This record gives sequence, C-alpha cells and structure tokens, in this order.
Amino acid sequence: MKFASTRNQNTEVSFEHAVFQGLAPDGGLYHPVEHADLSELFQAFDAATPFTEIASRITSALFPGEIPPADAQRIAESAFPFSPGLIDIEDSISLLELYHGPSCAFKDFGASYLATVMEYFLKGKSRRAVILTATSGDTGSAVAQAFYGREQIDVVILYPSGRVSPSQEKQLTTLGGNIHALEIEGSFDDCQRMVKEAFTDPVLQKELPLTSANSINLGRLIPQSFYYVYAYARMRERLEGKLYFTVPSGNFGNLTAGAFAWRWGLPVDRFIAATNLNDVVPEYLQTGVFKPRASLHTYANAMDVGNPSNFERLQALFRDGHGEMDRMVRGLAVDDGEILSTMKRFHDDKEIFLCPHSATGILASERFLKEQGTEPGHVISLGTAHPAKFSEVSRKACGEEPPMPSRLAESLKKEKKADVLGNTLEELSGYLRSKLV
Repeated sequence: MKFASTRNQNTEVSFEHAVFQGLAPDGGLYHPVEHADLSELFQAFDAATPFTEIASRITSALFPGEIPPADAQRIAESAFPFSPGLIDIEDSISLLELYHGPSCAFKDFGASYLATVMEYFLKGKSRRAVILTATSGDTGSAVAQAFYGREQIDVVILYPSGRVSPSQEKQLTTLGGNIHALEIEGSFDDCQRMVKEAFTDPVLQKELPLTSANSINLGRLIPQSFYYVYAYARMRERLEGKLYFTVPSGNFGNLTAGAFAWRWGLPVDRFIAATNLNDVVPEYLQTGVFKPRASLHTYANAMDVGNPSNFERLQALFRDGHGEMDRMVRGLAVDDGEILSTMKRFHDDKEIFLCPHSATGILASERFLKEQGTEPGHVISLGTAHPAKFSEVSRKACGEEPPMPSRLAESLKKEKKADVLGNTLEELSGYLRSKLV
C-alpha cells in the first residue's frame, strides 16, 4: 500500500516514509492512494481469533513489501500485551472497552504499535527520530508510556495548562528520560497549531528528524482500525440487522481509523460521531459548511477540539464529498449536563462507571437507535478511557469515584517533570534547539 498527501496525489510514499515524515511536506496528511480489499480476510476472523492475530494479518496484508508476515507477528505480539473487551450494556448496545492498556485509554493501541513499528524500522540504522506531539489528555499519556526507554527516539509532548485531568497530567509528566513534557500556556488547538508549524518549518526540519505520534501520523491510525475488525469478529455470529459503530470524537482520528476498515471491506452500515459541545463536524454534516472555531472546555476534555486535524483526511476518504460522508456518518452532540446524567444513570441503574467520553458515545448511541425506530440493528460504542482517569467528574456525576487500576495509582505518586512554555513557534523552536539538536 502506498500513500500520498491529501493535497498532492502525485508523490507516492511507503508506509515507513509516512510514519517518519508524519505530516507531508506540503502540510497535508498522508492517506492511502488506493484502498486494499481485505473483505475475505475479515470474514476469516471469528469470535475466537486473538487480537494479536488480527493485527499481524492485517499488517502483513497491507504492507507485504515492507513488513514480512513473521515480522508482522512479532510486532503485534510486542505491541499488544493487552486486548480490547466487549460487553453488552443494553439490548442493542455493546461497549468496546479500549482502556486495558498501560495508560488506560484507547490511544494505547495506536501509540504502542507506532512505537514498535518505529523501533523495527530504525533497528540497525544510524538515524534517530524526534516525536513531537500535542495532547488534549489521553494521547500524551499513551505516547509517553509507549515510547519511554525506546532507543534512538526522543518524545516531546505539548499539553494545555489546566486542561487535562490530574491523572492524565501525571501519566505524561512523570517519566523523564527520553520523554519531555511541555506545559503550554494556551488551548489544545494552540498546541496542535505549534506542532503543525514546527513540521512545516524548513529550518527545524533540517535540524531535527521530526515526526508525530498524533493521529496525523498514519502509524497511529492504522492499528486503531484493528479493533473495529476485532469487534465485528466477536459480534458477527449473533448480529441481527445492521451494524453501527459509535465513536466519541475530538480530532476524528478514531473515526478515520474505522472508516479505513470500512473502505477495506468491513461491513459497517454507519458510524455515529459523538461529540461534546465542540460540534463542528456534526454541524458540517447538517449544513455542508465546515466552520472551525475556538474550542470550548467540557467535562469530556479529550474531545475539546474546535478544528479537528483529521477532517482533511476524512474528506479524502469520502471521495464523493459531503453527500457520501453524510450517508456514512451521523453526527450527534452532547452537552455537559447530559454527560453527567448519563454517567449517573449507568452508575445507579447498572453499577457501571463510564468516563465522560464513553458516556457521550453511549447517549449518542441511544439517540441514534431511537431515530432508527423498529429497524433491527446493533451499535458497538467505543469505550475510550478508564473512568478512573476522570475521578473528579465521576465524583460529581455519581457521588463516588471508580476503583483505580494499580498502574494508574502508581503514576499519581510520582513527581511531575514539565517545562512551561508560551504558545508560539519561536518558544517551541528555542526549546527543541536547546534540548535536542
């Protein structure tokens, strides 16, 4: 499979090149030139197929010239000592638990695979990589855990001051070593803008081998497609009617990964993009006009994105434009009060703790099914983070905090190590030159 920029189809690159380049030189995002047909492979998987087998076989099918099957298997087994869980929480809604990895969030799947693939491509070579990534919460902690101690790789993480949860901040600021945390005086959109500006700065590009671990990097997105296939394989034999996936969405990387799987032959009937009040994509689906705006702070903070970076890639995926995207994606927005009430309802009625992002997805799933009326169908809603990562919101919604996994509790005991920076490229460039050149 070859890739090209969303802004220039004429130059094709390999998977390895796209992984280490991160962002295309023209500022576009890499996307597949042509989509592979993996429908027969997907039908070969069943409820007993391990996640690592699904990951390794899709990897070798997509990149036969770059990653041989035996290496793909080793990469999958190294990257994924954890697996998704799938539980039924209502008659027609299942929760895909994606928080059993080291940072307790779905981004562990993409970050761990990306780190393992980068190490695989760098092995035996003299070059190095500098990961520059912005986070609204879970990306930073997942990337920090995945890349910590990796040889030939340094990681610089930008996060907005005061806009990530205490547990998220501890997970991304306490490791040290090759993990460098920058507390930015601004919003997540500022962090994301600074990263994009650094990638398109020709002087910085010459001085440092910059790449990204954000969802702009294909090496993060492609492995996230694996768990859509895994969920389908688990559900297929008992599925009645249509299959839908609800995706709590901020930067829209997770939904893009699901759309990749759909393009490769996964029989999904529709995606539900569940957002908080930062609803620029649901608004676009309704009006056909994309209007980015400053992000609003909500309880579902990892989705506080006013200008989703993957929207450009989504437009490339849905080649027929707004009409095709609107047919395949239903956008639904949920406000803070509805997030809290959904968390409380599931806690009180079912003794289930939900993080605010997962609660957003569940409520959107319920609304979508009501819209479908009596038509049979099943929604798999993505559970994006362990509720203990948002214990303060859980306490507000439910009156108590969820039990905390030991790996999360350990990080909270550690000392924060972060440098505070303003929100300009000049300040970021100065830091990078002083620390890493």
